[in-house]
Amino acid sequence: MGLIVADRVKESSTTTGTGAFTLAGALTAYRAFSAVCTTNDTVYYTIAAVDALGVPTGDWETGLGTYSGANTLTRTTVHASTNAGAAVSFAAGTKHV
Repeated sequence: MGLIVADRVKESSTTTGTGAFTLAGALTAYRAFSAVCTTNDTVYYTIAAVDALGVPTGDWETGLGTYSGANTLTRTTVHASTNAGAAVSFAAGTKHV
């Protein structure tokens, strides 16, 4: 377990709420978190709600997370967000992580 910093890591997710994110697979030309992380590694993350074309639609969050296993990213420390710096309660729809 350690801090992982890696380029070209980006997955989609349809997770809602403020809890851990279930990662649904890498976007084209990107790697999955599982390709660079093992359980309990920490990573800096950005989550952005996007439309069907992948264009950001408003809500976003950045922070430090923990790859807690089997395609799950737990939001550990929120650094900034559209929710005044607190965890965003993401609505239904696609997010890029």
